[in-house]
Amino acid sequence: MSQLARELKQTRPFASPAHEALVSIQRTAAIVELRLAEALRPLGITPTQYNVLRILRGAGADGLPRCEVQSRLIAPVADTTRLLDRLEKLGLVARARDEVDRRIVRSRITPGGLAVLEKAAAPLRQIEQGEVGRLSEARLRTLISVLDDIRRLTPCRQG
Repeated sequence: MSQLARELKQTRPFASPAHEALVSIQRTAAIVELRLAEALRPLGITPTQYNVLRILRGAGADGLPRCEVQSRLIAPVADTTRLLDRLEKLGLVARARDEVDRRIVRSRITPGGLAVLEKAAAPLRQIEQGEVGRLSEARLRTLISVLDDIRRLTPCRQG
């Protein structure tokens, strides 16, 4: 019996190794997501909001339009506008119309948003080290490669 089957208290075997692998990916992602959410909760943000702040920090002073933020999210969400609205209300993101093309609204991280990312750095490093940092570099490279292969073979359907 596999570790996953024991964790899930599964009494019957998985239908196939592919099925077990898929459930294992889902289980692992759910556990990591929960730990990230717990670490970010004291800062008043969710993992998805954290992801947006990191995206906007990387965009620099120019910021990004909503559709570009949406395309860069780790886990796409249905309503990126509402997500940006919440971050703006928290004072972590500022939005303004593009000076060249007034149809485009650009989002930029604020100093408050940068401060939240700074506060999140240490707790998230601890999670990173606790969850995957104990693996050797060779095993991490293999894991990254296998996950890359799965994503490459799975067409991404973003809304």
